[in-house]
Amino acid sequence: MTNLNGKRVLVFGLGVHGGGIGVAKWLVKQGARVTVTDLKTADALQTALAELRGLPIEFVLGEHREKDFAAAEMIVRNPAVPRESKWLEFARARGIPVEMEMGLFFAHLPRGGAQVVGITGTKGKTTTTLMLGDILKRANAKTVVAGNLRVAALELLETIDAETPVVLELSSWQLEGLEPHAASPHIAAITNIFPDHLNRYRDLEAYAQAKASIFRFQQPDDFYVLNFDNRISTRLPRAFSKVVWTSARRSLNEGASREGDALMWAWEGKREKICDLREFKLPGAHQIENALTATAVAMLWGATPAHIADALANFRGAAHRQELIAEIAGVRYINDTTATAPAAAIAAIETFKPSAQKIVLIAGGSDKALDFDEMARVIAADVAHLILLDGAATEKIAHAVERAGAAARIAGRFDSLRDAIAKSRELAQAGDVVLLSPGCASFGMFANEFERGDEFRKIVLEMRSNDDHPPT
Repeated sequence: MTNLNGKRVLVFGLGVHGGGIGVAKWLVKQGARVTVTDLKTADALQTALAELRGLPIEFVLGEHREKDFAAAEMIVRNPAVPRESKWLEFARARGIPVEMEMGLFFAHLPRGGAQVVGITGTKGKTTTTLMLGDILKRANAKTVVAGNLRVAALELLETIDAETPVVLELSSWQLEGLEPHAASPHIAAITNIFPDHLNRYRDLEAYAQAKASIFRFQQPDDFYVLNFDNRISTRLPRAFSKVVWTSARRSLNEGASREGDALMWAWEGKREKICDLREFKLPGAHQIENALTATAVAMLWGATPAHIADALANFRGAAHRQELIAEIAGVRYINDTTATAPAAAIAAIETFKPSAQKIVLIAGGSDKALDFDEMARVIAADVAHLILLDGAATEKIAHAVERAGAAARIAGRFDSLRDAIAKSRELAQAGDVVLLSPGCASFGMFANEFERGDEFRKIVLEMRSNDDHPPT
């Protein structure tokens, strides 16, 4: 645990997701002399700056200055800042320690990683984290849920004692913060791994290794939970800890698996039914996989089948993830803005295909160096109309759809989400689904995927309100 009182600490990247705000607030509470630097301007960061107004923080915006890095006694980098940044190299060459929020959080926990459950993965990590949080709160009301959820973990430290279970959603970038502390959660889980963030990582193997770092420093009495149905997960390196598998496709001698309509847990020679999956309300095969991961972690933690069954029966999903916003004239409008990779968009299409007469898909956005051929094949098979949003990846999607023989499905390209939704409304009829599941990041048209989802919700609810109250 580092004494930060009076230390000059530079927050490298304030960001717009909320994590940098929480870090800055916490550092001020520790008595640090805080400077925040970000290439974004004050106008672009006005929401974040409003939350920090009145605090003794120096802001350097629209630029980075060498003198700020040279003067720092510690640098706390935002996860969005690549570790290869020239400014971090500058700091390391001068022996200035570089930290991240998660590293500081683990270092200041009463029991460190021993009281932490960590969830990562390409798809489903937020839903699984929230699901697991609901379960463990039934077992221990003190349970804290934070991490990559726009919830600053450091700000929750004062609520955590040695008996508090801590459930964290951890992105691959956040996991980099644990390496200097050689820290891992007591129970780590990877929901799945699919190609993503290849604009940040050398290749898929490097990305998978980044995810696997969640269990790199575990000890023999720790556990890590993997999805046996996900091919890449089965090829990850082994650790000193014990691997526990989940499967929605086959019965397991040990771990959590689906057997017909039952969710089963097998452990140390004992097999028991946890719940009837017909009581689980979230649609889609991938949600069963999320439930299996949450169940395995919860059982390893010490929750009971009753805790799990009750939580799963009452869980209604996470915002921005296959979220029903409204039904208008028999058309369902679904916000799946956090589908920022092709695999996530494919999962959404497969989820709604059985219940939709037709799917009108809104997709496209900024590029993460991903391949869209498989997504295009699914669009060709299962999507009636494709509406594209502007972005560097959009042309790649259009070409992939053309190669799949489905160019006629492209109903238009738009630089306005409002116009895209208006076009979808023209095309959709009762029984159809309008699905915002972009398969891409949002940068360019939006600050982040959450802003994109919030705008989708706002426009759709305005449409519903206008239908309910037409002008006289």
